[in-house]
This record gives sequence, structure tokens and C-alpha cells, in this order.
Amino acid sequence: MLTIIAAAGENNELGKDNDLVWHLPDDFKRFKKLTTGHCIIMGRKTFESFPKPLPNRTHIVLTRDKEYQPQGCTVVHHIDDALAFASYDEQPFIIGGGEIYELALPFVQKIELTRVHGNFEVDTYFPDFDKNKWKLTEEVFHEKDEKHDYAFTYLTYIRK
Repeated sequence: MLTIIAAAGENNELGKDNDLVWHLPDDFKRFKKLTTGHCIIMGRKTFESFPKPLPNRTHIVLTRDKEYQPQGCTVVHHIDDALAFASYDEQPFIIGGGEIYELALPFVQKIELTRVHGNFEVDTYFPDFDKNKWKLTEEVFHEKDEKHDYAFTYLTYIRK
């Protein structure tokens, strides 16, 4: 089941200058738990935002740059190639950024969205999606606390 996993603000804000604009340790733990052992499909900028490849995941990087060949990942140049490469995995994840979410949205069956309760100045956004075509199957609220500057809600959507 191809799944998008993302954290976005109230107005679909994702990040600025190739970085997140919040720090949510519990969301990072959830991301790690869900994606470990699976293929993660991302754009070049998302891959380059990591200090090193994430452990125990197969990295598939989608880029228009035909010369791009970093260590620790498979490079593809079309969303169809990324999906084909990840087809052996029963649960591959689309992990960003904004353009890749937009490209992948027609193909995904599930969205794991962390809705960060705040408004942020960003340069990258999560795509709008038609909520009438998706069923909200899980909603878990997390209060703001000493480790989290913002409250957030984990939302799981399944395509109808």
C-alpha cells in the first residue's frame, strides 16, 4: 500500500529553506517506526536535507538531474520508475518534498499526515487533496508539552 507520510501546518505548510520549521520528537519517532524496513521515495532536496541516509530503509531519490549519483540511494528520473523500483515492498512511503507529494498523490492509497497546529512562514507546501475521496480512519491528538512547541494530530486517511 503506497503511503504518503508528512507533517504539515494548518495551511499545509511543510518547510522553509529545505528544513522543517518545527521540532516534534514524537513525530520523528513515529516516522522512524512506520518507515523502517521499507522503501522511502523522496526528491533530491529532501535526500540532501539528511546528514546521511536514514538507517534500515531503501532510499529512492527522484530528480530531473541526470548527473546526480549520491552514495546510499537509488536515483530515478520519473515517478513511474520510483514506484516500479519500490514495487517489491508491500508498504513503500513517499516522504517529500512538496513536488514529490504532488506527483505521487494520484498513486497513493494512504496518507499518514501529522497536522501541526500552528501557522508558519514557509516556501514549501503539502498539496491540497479532495477529502471527499478519502476516509479519515484514525485521529490522535498530541498536546503541546515541554518537548513539543506545538500541539499536533496524527491523521490517517485511506482512499475511498
